[in-house]
Amino acid sequence: MIGSPARSFGLDRRQLSWSRGDWGLWIAALGLSLVGAVLVWSATRHTHGDGYLLRHLINLVVGLLIGATCMRVDFRLIRAIAPWVYLVSVLGLVLVLSPLGSTINGSRSWIQVPGFSIQPAEFAKGALCVGLAMILAERGERGAPPPTRDVWLALAVAGVPIALVLLQPDLGEVLVLLALTFGVVAVSGASRWWLVAALVGMAIAIALAVTTPVLSAYQRARLTAFADPSVDPTGIGYQVRQVKIAIGSGGLTGEGLFQGRQTQGGFIPFQQTDFVFSVAGEELGFLGSAVIVLVLTFVVVRGVLIARAAQDSFGRLVAVGVVCWFLFQILQNVGMNLGLMPVTGLPLPFVSYGGSSMFACWAAIGLLENVHLVSLRRLY
Repeated sequence: MIGSPARSFGLDRRQLSWSRGDWGLWIAALGLSLVGAVLVWSATRHTHGDGYLLRHLINLVVGLLIGATCMRVDFRLIRAIAPWVYLVSVLGLVLVLSPLGSTINGSRSWIQVPGFSIQPAEFAKGALCVGLAMILAERGERGAPPPTRDVWLALAVAGVPIALVLLQPDLGEVLVLLALTFGVVAVSGASRWWLVAALVGMAIAIALAVTTPVLSAYQRARLTAFADPSVDPTGIGYQVRQVKIAIGSGGLTGEGLFQGRQTQGGFIPFQQTDFVFSVAGEELGFLGSAVIVLVLTFVVVRGVLIARAAQDSFGRLVAVGVVCWFLFQILQNVGMNLGLMPVTGLPLPFVSYGGSSMFACWAAIGLLENVHLVSLRRLY
């Protein structure tokens, strides 16, 4: 009896995993993280020396370990523990709203522990990816659309973390979770009427957030200052103006690394997180910024290709969730840096400073790699 191709060449599954991983995806994400380290360093060296750079690199190392772990875990185990992953993420969001939570910039989104802080909303994205996929994949394995009951259950499962994050309030993370949910439900084969209802629900949620006291004055100013900086001339309006000046002064090739006047002068608050793209715009110019956008696009496209090649419905839906998460967050962050989108505080994946964001993004890369490897194993 002739064995599988992998066995014929003396390869076991472990060797297949490491040798046939999507190395382009790994290299792209690693390149973005290292470029982010340089940009974070440039934005903070004048006030904090090498502190942020070192922490960013430590976050990167931990993120790589998380990504490798998610890649190597048996995908059947991921599917089996998906409910527990989801419940742990919800517990983290509940703890944020308890006395353990900390309020920063008008949003109660962090849990402070000795030496660092955790933002549970970041981890809720990956948990929602696997949670929704688990619910909607069963019928998909048999080529049938999910029944109404499963779609209702999926929307309820998504609604819990979305409501908890809205209570913080963190509208940016809410929008990511909504985009992720919409993408997974759409690809699952649900009726188009469910998609229409989801869009209406998203519009209502956003309208309520903007027009009711759910958001703080600071959060509402973030949403309106991109169109009219005079709404908050000494706060977020000032920040928006400085970001536009920085990017505009970069021109085609930039003012040179560590040479940007706005960046080195410390005129842009929180530039290492929300507005790290403005460092690239000022110091690397249009060309440098375009390269970063192209690499981010490459990561999204690789995610789409992995989703298309997935051999099972669960893996496909997980990959789609990650793609929607990355795509929306990239568009929102770059858009708010260019003054085209409201300021929501979303970091640029892999590039912005932030441990929780870095860990969550690398976990997502690990999930994509796992889906990719499962597809390859079924071919062998």
